[in-house]
Amino acid sequence: MEIQVTFDADDPRALADFWQEVLDYKRDEPPAGFDTWQEFLEDAGVPEEQWDGADALVPKDGNGPRVFFQKVPESKTAKNRIHLDVRVATHLNGDERMAALEDRAMELIAIGAARLKRFEPDNFTRGHIVLADPEGNEFCLD
Repeated sequence: MEIQVTFDADDPRALADFWQEVLDYKRDEPPAGFDTWQEFLEDAGVPEEQWDGADALVPKDGNGPRVFFQKVPESKTAKNRIHLDVRVATHLNGDERMAALEDRAMELIAIGAARLKRFEPDNFTRGHIVLADPEGNEFCLD
């Protein structure tokens, strides 16, 4: 069984650009027999004004879910009920872990993320940082 993670978006391409950097994924290839998505969309009869309606990313090594971005008319209005944990410092603890999370947070803020909150390590957790992508979807650096 496979899963796909789907993001509703105002601008699927821009959101895919952001998440491509976060996840170190690549753009999904067009279907067999087509050199570009534009060729496929033209052949499928999709009107040109709808060509910006979706985008997709896949893991470079094939290990992980496909991430799909679809254009929707409504804006995000509330906190996510599900979110991604981007696991960048699983092998670290304490100050070293939090420094690595801060370094990655700064990189992502530079490309459009917003910092929401930092959770310090305690007796129950190892600490993490909550960010939001350019369209406001919350995610954690773990």
